[in-house]
Amino acid sequence: MLAELDPAVYVLDCLPNMLAPEVTERVEPFVNVLRQAHPDVPILLVEDRTYADSFLVASKRQRNVESRAALRAAYNRLMKANTPHLHYLRGDELLGDDGEATVDSSHPTDLGFTRQAAAFEDALIPLLATKIKAERP
Repeated sequence: MLAELDPAVYVLDCLPNMLAPEVTERVEPFVNVLRQAHPDVPILLVEDRTYADSFLVASKRQRNVESRAALRAAYNRLMKANTPHLHYLRGDELLGDDGEATVDSSHPTDLGFTRQAAAFEDALIPLLATKIKAERP
């Protein structure tokens, strides 16, 4: 269904709801479907946010490490296959590191969403610059 849209950019921020084996199984085929339908639309792969308590909870730290490694590996394979207009946003700075950006180590507060928005803005503006210029009078 997403391939049927006419987007300016695709943002794939799926890691918070996927484990590493699912990322390995699904991300590349999904990107390939999107790329086939829209050869020139930028695709931004986004790592998950770092759990605020991951420095204390080994299982959360491990989940970040494993899912990010799976996404990075998929990205690297896609880049090696010359997938055009593919971009990557690291997750380790999406929320900051002061523990103030989430309500439960995962779900962002207003501060967390503000920090995420800034990180996404930094990543997306260059990808949308051509489209933005074309639409301005």
